[in-house]
Amino acid sequence: MSFEGKYNAKSPAVKRLMREAQELHEATEEYCAYPLEDNLFEWHFTVHGPPSTDFEGGIYHGRILLPPEYPMKPPNIILLTPNGRFEINKKICLSISGHHPETWQPSWSIRTALLALIAFMPTPGNGTIGSLDYSTEERQQLAKRSLKWQCDSCGKIAELLSKDAAKKPITEEEQHMLDTIALKAEEVSSTENSFASNTENITENGLRQRGVQVLAANNQTQEQLEVIVNPQVETMSSSNDLFWTILIASLLSGIILLVLRRLFLV
Repeated sequence: MSFEGKYNAKSPAVKRLMREAQELHEATEEYCAYPLEDNLFEWHFTVHGPPSTDFEGGIYHGRILLPPEYPMKPPNIILLTPNGRFEINKKICLSISGHHPETWQPSWSIRTALLALIAFMPTPGNGTIGSLDYSTEERQQLAKRSLKWQCDSCGKIAELLSKDAAKKPITEEEQHMLDTIALKAEEVSSTENSFASNTENITENGLRQRGVQVLAANNQTQEQLEVIVNPQVETMSSSNDLFWTILIASLLSGIILLVLRRLFLV
């Protein structure tokens, strides 16, 4: 394919993409990628599902959208083949995609992005943008169906990968990136387990604290009731004392009157 006369040959992005197109000209059994005939900044790619995973045997196709500032800014990656890990027709969130420009390194390439994508497929989605968490059975079914999937621009994707060309050796920098991805996946898994454990502890402690609060509230209510009842008891006791005092005084007065009357009548 030729883009002569269509793009500024002095542009760093154009120079870089032309070189990468030449390097990725031949497909391998693991992946292939190439720019569209009429757009150097949009590539289509095909990757094999990573072995010993839910995606083994599957073939997945997608788009790579490159910014004019490439390689200073990362590409956006979109999966087109249903796979159960990434939403289709949506820019996915990866450390090597446009969602995380802070982690992108200009030395990385389209090949690096493809290797990272393959490495990311078996990792947990964890609710990131464009991620899915289908079951193993669903992903395996999608992997089988992917062999019959066709792209409107590229045709049947199962025929795009080479059965003869072996994988290219991974550079030290690429291996470091892949190790970082694996480490992040382990950290995410550990964080999820820690979060679940903390949630259980928080729930248990919360229940205990709530029980203490209920007991304290009951004790406080009981004390308030005693404070309210005690004045009433005291008031009733005072009323009873006054009543008996008046009654006794009345009886004494009556007895005195009777005694005096008898004395005077005699």
